[in-house]
Amino acid sequence: MKTLTLNEAAQFLKMHPEEVRRRAKRGIIPGAKSGKRWVFVEDDLVAYLRSLYATPRQALQVGHEEKQLCHSVNVVRRGGLISPHQAASELDALLQLKIKPKHRNSTTS
Repeated sequence: MKTLTLNEAAQFLKMHPEEVRRRAKRGIIPGAKSGKRWVFVEDDLVAYLRSLYATPRQALQVGHEEKQLCHSVNVVRRGGLISPHQAASELDALLQLKIKPKHRNSTTS
């Protein structure tokens, strides 16, 4: 397992070292800060690069026996055609304020 410094990782990724540091700090690029220096595992950087590859298009998959599962199984359908009356009533329901009754002073004078 080969490890790389920040500058070596930047050279490997063909990026500016400061950009690699920013992305590593945000967790976009896999890396760890060991003491005061960033350390990158070359295999992790290869996997990161491969994750950036464009997904194969369906036309390119013709003739392949391997099938890929749809990643949008849990997609929630939004939008669509609804009547203006239905949209207005839904909006009114969302905008209704829940007002609590004010407490009255129970002391007698």
